[in-house]
Amino acid sequence: MLRYLITLQATDKEGLVEGIANKISHYGGNWLDSEMRSIDGIFAAILQIELPQTHWCDLLEDLLAIDTLSLTHSQTSKIETELKPIHFRLVAYDRIGLVQDISNKIHALNINIERLSTQYETASHTGIALFRADFTVSMKNEQEEELTQALYKIGDDVVIDRIEE
Repeated sequence: MLRYLITLQATDKEGLVEGIANKISHYGGNWLDSEMRSIDGIFAAILQIELPQTHWCDLLEDLLAIDTLSLTHSQTSKIETELKPIHFRLVAYDRIGLVQDISNKIHALNINIERLSTQYETASHTGIALFRADFTVSMKNEQEEELTQALYKIGDDVVIDRIEE
């Protein structure tokens, strides 16, 4: 079995995920990891699967037959690392450049972003525009405090929580 990373985009419609899952299962594939979202009527997904190499071309052909679907893919392999994944949640007043500020602080410490999910919302009690980021980074234990302090320097409105998984 080989591992593949697939990114998909299509016009959102009922049953789309089920159809994709059925096709992967039909060819003996195992759905390992995924992130999916519908934004403004467009479905977007990134998924990692394991699949017998002999069925890869057939699966691709079936997936590409889905109406409006576009797809990219890469073969992957599991990488062993000594770094620890740590999950954070950050909330701040929304403003231009926040993702840039967050990623610059993380990169400056030579820490890798494994996962990042962001949301824009309005605070119900004040109407203030808020930015939320949930992210997982891979780093050494001793870097956690240094990263937290660097992120707080983005602004006085920043709130950071470490999420235990």
